[in-house]
Amino acid sequence: MISNWLSTTLGRRNIHYSWVMVAVTFLTVLVSAASISAPGVFIVPLEKEFGWSNAQISTALSIRLLLFGLVAPFAAALMNRYGLRNVVVSALSLILAGMLASLFMTQVWQLVLLWGFIVGFGTGMTALVLGATVAARWFSARRGLVVGILGASSATGQLVFLPLMASLTENHGWRAAMLFLCLLMLMVAIAVLLLVRDRPSDLALRPFGDDGSQPLAPVPPAHGPIMASALGALKEASASRTFWVLFATFYICGASTNGLIQTHFISFCGDFNLPATGAATLLAAMGIFDFVGTILSGWLSDRYDNRWLLFWYYGLRGLSLLFLPFSDFSFYGLSLFAMFYGLDWFATVPPTVRLSASTFGPERANLMFGWIFTGHQLGAASIALAAGMSRTYLLSYLPAFFVAGALCLIAALIALSINRDKKLAVA
Repeated sequence: MISNWLSTTLGRRNIHYSWVMVAVTFLTVLVSAASISAPGVFIVPLEKEFGWSNAQISTALSIRLLLFGLVAPFAAALMNRYGLRNVVVSALSLILAGMLASLFMTQVWQLVLLWGFIVGFGTGMTALVLGATVAARWFSARRGLVVGILGASSATGQLVFLPLMASLTENHGWRAAMLFLCLLMLMVAIAVLLLVRDRPSDLALRPFGDDGSQPLAPVPPAHGPIMASALGALKEASASRTFWVLFATFYICGASTNGLIQTHFISFCGDFNLPATGAATLLAAMGIFDFVGTILSGWLSDRYDNRWLLFWYYGLRGLSLLFLPFSDFSFYGLSLFAMFYGLDWFATVPPTVRLSASTFGPERANLMFGWIFTGHQLGAASIALAAGMSRTYLLSYLPAFFVAGALCLIAALIALSINRDKKLAVA
């Protein structure tokens, strides 16, 4: 296999194959995240072409966001049983099929089925739990940094493609933008098929940073019902107060990012006469700042108290959301928002994953984080639908922004109730 040859070749240069896994996972999460955010560009074109209301379109998008999280713990169980490569290739194929079929939709129920259920299910299998699995299995050292890199790829993928998607939509229609995404998805699926391996032991390697002084964690047996494995992890996690605090804070994280800004920011700016391309460019700028902020967060999470990191991340995000409606949507006001909010977009992921891994162990971390990520997407789905209804029935997005900002301030406070990571304290 190509992976065996590449591992041997890199080994001669003292490069661990785990970094190849990071690169391929980065591309996978980047492109699948783009398929999550793209419909935010399509809201207005779909309203004009089919006459669907914002609330109807938001219903499909909220289902997509909900499944993006609900599928995660079951995806983790599938990865533990069938391997990373098989699950990820299957997920990318499902997303590709849903997007191609949506090119021919004419009814709102088809939008709900294709963009809501099919794409939502597929992207849920390549959600942040994939990055958490790779970081936990392939790295003993630099785990926080790796989670930061892969978390950045998710947020960056959701934002950085938006100007191109908006430009394609304005000049050639939303179907041209969708075809572009399909091509990217196909290329990534081929890379996963050729290069991804399940564990370092598949290539006769130990995890990066493992000097061999400690025995490897036993590999769980690859049998047993998937549902029982995922639900058993939830039962185990439910006894932990740390789990519920992380679940609650990640619920608020999803509500204040994917559900609100990613889904409705372009439409929100349109209410203040800012063109879709300009709003999408702002989101792309947030993606660039997020890339820096999330990787920096991963570096910080290896060195400092993760509870206080979460306190500052949620607190600053809440203040930025409360500031946005008062920015007058001027160039300087929006630039200031894009910088502060972008640096904070996915910065919460590395400390959350680290706290999950230190609490439940590396082999259980993906299952536990899968359920925590479910909370993230429950929050995203809730506010995606609520914001759409607010815009339809109250003719304003402002209530949703004020609620999201207040929730972030609450998350900042409850994050401090988590028990300190003892391993980090000893280090």
